[in-house]
Amino acid sequence: MGLIRLIFGSDDMVGAPQAGILHCEVGCESVRPTEEVVGIVSEETKGWVDRIRAGDVRALARAITAVENRSADSAELLKASFALSGKASVLGFTGAPGAGKSTLVDGVAREYRKANKTVGIVAIDPTSPFSGGAILGDRIRMQGHYADPGIFIRSMATRGSLGGLARTTADVTTILDASGRDLVMVETVGVGQDEIDIVKLADVTVVVLVPGMGDDVQSIKAGIMEIADIFVINKADRDGAERVEREIKALQSLALRHDAWIPPIVKTVAANGEGIPELVAKIEEYRSFLDKSEAGHQKRIENWRNRLVEMLRDALLERVERDHLGNGAAGRYAAEIADHKRDPYTIIEEIVGALGH
Repeated sequence: MGLIRLIFGSDDMVGAPQAGILHCEVGCESVRPTEEVVGIVSEETKGWVDRIRAGDVRALARAITAVENRSADSAELLKASFALSGKASVLGFTGAPGAGKSTLVDGVAREYRKANKTVGIVAIDPTSPFSGGAILGDRIRMQGHYADPGIFIRSMATRGSLGGLARTTADVTTILDASGRDLVMVETVGVGQDEIDIVKLADVTVVVLVPGMGDDVQSIKAGIMEIADIFVINKADRDGAERVEREIKALQSLALRHDAWIPPIVKTVAANGEGIPELVAKIEEYRSFLDKSEAGHQKRIENWRNRLVEMLRDALLERVERDHLGNGAAGRYAAEIADHKRDPYTIIEEIVGALGH
């Protein structure tokens, strides 16, 4: 199979396909002028990316599956897709189970579609104990969009990952970004207080709360205050909504943000669309704030710093498992440790030391 050299970034090539150059058909403004990104990819991958950019839903779905399963061609696909990404805004929706996140995401997507914005939705669902795939509760609640080509919805299983996201969620958002979507919305699985990984990925993080779920103060502790760019009190027609709002405002006085942004509080009843336009207006207000300040650039840098560490951790762990823990080695090490024949610290030092050779 022949290889092709892809060059992205010069203004004069848009609209004028050349041999060996990936033509930008959708969302060309996402390719930053004067910046050149060079990569070597196969003809097959080039065709794949072309189809994704042209709006081929099957090609997009197949690409996401490849990334989720970390198939052999996923790395090359991600390299080619990254050069075409950077235009979409990533909106994260997090909160406790039962807060109505899916219905809220559905309503926000509808509102953006009224403005002719294209949307990709990544719904993180619990993992099925039988198939290992996602339990498709979120996608079922959003099935009203099935006939709209401007919305692409994908459910992902956590596959044992903590923090509310699947391991490959960030890579899937890169694929959706490269496909030309204006917005990528990520709904976390709803694991409660430790669900803060979304802040490492999203440009805007929306924390969804709901009245009447026990101790309301507890629901907004453990880092949730620090990650919220916007608070939503959903199901605000219930008793206790005012109490939740008072508690958020009280805790805001204790939270420290470095960007001078004060997270607004929006009340919604997502089931009937109440408050959705106001929420979208606040999302756009914060996006404008990020664009006009250094905070947006610094946030992207910090997000990528965290993501690089995670990517490196995953890559090193895969290498260790392949090269040093295969063929029963992990079991032998575990047996030696359990029998106190060896200590785990020396074994770790040996494995880590061998990585440099």
